[in-house]
Amino acid sequence: MRITLAVGPMRVYVTVIGGSGERDERVLKAAEEVGTLIAKKGAVLVCGGRGGVMEAAARGAKKAGGLTVGILPGFSRREANPYIDVAIPTGLSHARNAVNVLAGDAVIVIGGGVGTLSEVGLALAYGKPVVAMRGTGGVADMLSGKTIGNFKVHAADEPREAVELALKLALEY
Repeated sequence: MRITLAVGPMRVYVTVIGGSGERDERVLKAAEEVGTLIAKKGAVLVCGGRGGVMEAAARGAKKAGGLTVGILPGFSRREANPYIDVAIPTGLSHARNAVNVLAGDAVIVIGGGVGTLSEVGLALAYGKPVVAMRGTGGVADMLSGKTIGNFKVHAADEPREAVELALKLALEY
């Protein structure tokens, strides 16, 4: 039985961020499991809509019957990976990172490079809860458990913990 989580009258949206060029199978497997768990909890998965971590998370969500939204950097919906249900071209390039994190009620970080780093900074600046998965490398390992100014980057050690914490924080947001 799926229980749909809601913030007020709306479903919870969880933004998953990480490297578009990620090739580490362990990291991609974690991202896919995160997507699966988000969908099984009845939340909507939001991501940048392209490859790597984003595609793996969207694939997991789709396999579990979830809804996926891709906030794309370019001008065409065709740039979305095949697991995106709602593709939103922004024409904003890296500036679309603000839209990506604003669309979610919480953000989960898996690995990631400089683009992911900018998304974490924006999420924190907008007051969004951020959960970083330790052990996935990149930005997630660099920032998990850290406090930046008055903002905490929460840490999780595995996909289930990351999703449960993100959903809890989203409902408190």
